[in-house]
Amino acid sequence: MMLALRSPHEAYRKVDFDARVAGADPQQLVALCYEQLIAALGSAVFAHASHDNRLKSQSLTRALSALTALQMGVTQGAAIAPALIQLYDAARRAVLDSVLNFDPTTLGTVRQDFIDISRALFR
Repeated sequence: MMLALRSPHEAYRKVDFDARVAGADPQQLVALCYEQLIAALGSAVFAHASHDNRLKSQSLTRALSALTALQMGVTQGAAIAPALIQLYDAARRAVLDSVLNFDPTTLGTVRQDFIDISRALFR
């Protein structure tokens, strides 16, 4: 029923995402979260420029969901954990700030940071 309320593109994206999650190992899940975050931030910036508030809101929600998953997946005690927590917290603040006062420049910078990290980690 829920899929019937969405566009065909959104329904396909959801099915594809669910299938990829089901078959992923931990590193693939992190890569998928980065991919979703990068796409959601790009979509939010595009939606803002297009004056599409519905898409902008959906995109910011998707970005927050990806960040939440990334934050929950940080292995406490790992040497890199404090840096990851700081990165994800800063990104979350930028996204939440953009809910009330949209800042495409800041979100573009956050998006580019995650693109750079993703390229370094998952190539």
